[in-house]
Amino acid sequence: MHIHLTGSHIELLFGKNYQLTNIMDLTIPGQFACAENVSIIGPEGRIDNVVLVGPARPYSQVEISRTNGLTLGIDAPLRTSGDIAGSPGIRIIGPEAELELTEGVIMAARHVHMHSDDAEKLGLETGDTVNIRVPGPRGLVFNEVKIKCGQDEALEMHVDFDEGHAAGITDFQEVELILN
Repeated sequence: MHIHLTGSHIELLFGKNYQLTNIMDLTIPGQFACAENVSIIGPEGRIDNVVLVGPARPYSQVEISRTNGLTLGIDAPLRTSGDIAGSPGIRIIGPEAELELTEGVIMAARHVHMHSDDAEKLGLETGDTVNIRVPGPRGLVFNEVKIKCGQDEALEMHVDFDEGHAAGITDFQEVELILN
């Protein structure tokens, strides 16, 4: 679970001209985990210490798992990141203020980030789907994994917390990409 915020929402929640603190660069170039965190409140529950991912985005979005949705009382739709139209809203609490999003809560569809050069070698484009086989004692095959490719992407699969735990995935574990 994590959250992306617009610049104006960052300023509202953390203060005027606030700059997020990069504590760790992520695999995707230019993205980073922030020292700052927020609380989110749904109709039935609250989750504290939600990680912010920087930098600021053109839209605010909260990516949750099915289990997070049960805790919050939110039936979040399964969507591609950025597809927030018509999704549920949520209350976000920062150190300086609170914000009521009218939409923006999704379960992010599983996906693989991939540099354009890698995608070209495999004959893939953004929006294509592949299967991913996870080896190991709890291994499984994830079907319908979306491809997101571009010059600013790096090879990495993203699944939510629930999916990762079901397969016993560890960070940076190697998996097998199976072309459809």
